[in-house]
Amino acid sequence: MGRRFGWFWAAYGTSALGTWLAFGAFPLIAVRVLHAGPARVGALAAVGSAVGAAVAVPLGPWVEFRRKRPVLVAMDLVRFGALATIPVAFAWGVLTFAQLLLVSVVVAAADILFRAASGAYLKTLLPAEDLLAANARFESTAWTTTVIGPPLGGAAIGVLGPVSTVLADALTYLLSALGVRAAGGREPEPAPREGRLRGRDLLDGWRFILADAALRPLFCNTALFNGLVMATEPLLAVLLLGRLGYEPWQYGLAFAAPALGGLLGSRLARPLAGRFGGNRVLRVAGTLRAIWPIGLAFVGPGTAGLLLVTGVEAGLIFSCAVFNPLSATLRLRRTAAERVSRTLTAWTVTTKAATALLTALWGALAALIGLRTAIASAGLLLLTTPLLLPRHSDTPADRPEPAPARR
Repeated sequence: MGRRFGWFWAAYGTSALGTWLAFGAFPLIAVRVLHAGPARVGALAAVGSAVGAAVAVPLGPWVEFRRKRPVLVAMDLVRFGALATIPVAFAWGVLTFAQLLLVSVVVAAADILFRAASGAYLKTLLPAEDLLAANARFESTAWTTTVIGPPLGGAAIGVLGPVSTVLADALTYLLSALGVRAAGGREPEPAPREGRLRGRDLLDGWRFILADAALRPLFCNTALFNGLVMATEPLLAVLLLGRLGYEPWQYGLAFAAPALGGLLGSRLARPLAGRFGGNRVLRVAGTLRAIWPIGLAFVGPGTAGLLLVTGVEAGLIFSCAVFNPLSATLRLRRTAAERVSRTLTAWTVTTKAATALLTALWGALAALIGLRTAIASAGLLLLTTPLLLPRHSDTPADRPEPAPARR
């Protein structure tokens, strides 16, 4: 798909690897270096993400009317600079919890703006018929780094300490910025903005999504599904590591090994869409991914329990890996180029806010009704999410795509 896409893909893979190398690094630093308690560790995850999303809202329209490649480079450099302050402060013995919280806010906001700009930039790089192949490659890369990153990061922490993976993550953002910069080429001039940015303009992304017959149900499905799945992750960690006595390596294996299913699913997304039609495969994969999580309520101790968790996660991840590239492609195809950044900002902000809200709600629910019952209730609600999938779409994602000509 060309040299420019190759550089962009390489930049994405580099930063994704850094993210997974540093997986769990902030809570680990908070606990082991700053001796933070559970409340502060929870606040680090929830407040950083929520405030970062709020900061990104007014910047979404600003991104829309800028060339996207400079924005991508700037967001990579912002994340590099913010993360690099942590090993520097640690080395000087002045690292504080407030600094961790501030860095998490900056990184969360930059992540959202990078995603918003990257979708619009991808649309300028490739014709519509190549978007599904590109999104499938990104999905495949994401799951590959999920398998590789955490074990390498764990080894680095064991040898070099908890701050080492944060430094590695920062450096990958610097490399990502260089990769995006190396993509080169001339980007189309963005549409001019009419007049000053007003308060009502901040809601443009949401207005467009809710007015679109296909994006509206997909948007609601994504926010609810992601929020419920992520809300059960802390509960499952307490159940497995606490009540059932799993060793940390068993817990890590139960979630790392199934990521290979993500690699397989992402490779199959495009061939399946080509044979059966993108919208049909989207609905089937979206339905299948909702079925698996209910099984987590029945996990027990020992090898049988470990196999159950691994099997459930493998099925869930495989279904998600088929669904995600199709969902991202449908979203891009139905969104005009001059609206992509605002639409993706609204989409990401909403999913992050829903995740934070449902995680807090399910934590309180587990305290009232118990861990297994709370996990089961999330699983039952997930079974309703296929009702929110789009039934019809007039985009080319509905029709089998011809195989691209050899180049």
